[in-house]
Amino acid sequence: MLTLTDQAVTAIRNLTARAGLPPETGLRIAPEDGEPRGLALSLADAPQAGDQVIEASDVHVFVQPEASAVLDDKALDAQISEDGEVSFTLQDQG
Repeated sequence: MLTLTDQAVTAIRNLTARAGLPPETGLRIAPEDGEPRGLALSLADAPQAGDQVIEASDVHVFVQPEASAVLDDKALDAQISEDGEVSFTLQDQG
């Protein structure tokens, strides 16, 4: 199952805590259209039917079933630049 680093939890918390978003908002990971093995990230109010829900601390990640197998042995990490730009990366679980 996909795991989250502390940096990823912090980044997701910052993204989902924006004013106007419901408290259940999470990061959704799904296959990217037209990109074999590519993944798309978006904010979602709730998981869709069949999504795997990963909870870490107070954040939620919703993984579409087709993306779940690709992410099974991965860890989601994040880097936050000085100007607040978030960049997510996948790494092998260690």
